[in-house]
Amino acid sequence: MANTEYHLSKEEEQAVVNAIKEAELNTSGEIRVHIDPSSEKDTMDRAKEIFFELKMNETEAKNGVLFYLVVKEHRFAILGDSGIDEVVPSDFWNTTKELVISEFKKGDFATGLQLGIEEAGKRLREFFPYQSDDVNELPDEISKG
Repeated sequence: MANTEYHLSKEEEQAVVNAIKEAELNTSGEIRVHIDPSSEKDTMDRAKEIFFELKMNETEAKNGVLFYLVVKEHRFAILGDSGIDEVVPSDFWNTTKELVISEFKKGDFATGLQLGIEEAGKRLREFFPYQSDDVNELPDEISKG
């Protein structure tokens, strides 16, 4: 049974963390997931606050990616840092976001996050390939508000 507060069981959380670790083998990009149980703020504004709180703007290549989920209000955003935005097409995150949301609509938050993270890793590889000397600059664990 999934944790109703965040819709992820411990096993599902670990599967999402494993998806992050796996995706980061494709790219030097740094992927994080943050889950808020509720928020009255604009989703993208709140995602930007979290991005800075988690110091995701401090990666060397400015290639952090935040998957942000607001459980109660059923909202979701993907936010990439300036290094990503400078090189990817303007619709870069649309496919990934649609993939995640299609699973969310089925009530499968863990699979949605896993598939989205996997897709992000694959898509970022073109612009930010994994380097043999790559350092994991940010924790892979899910953060919660």
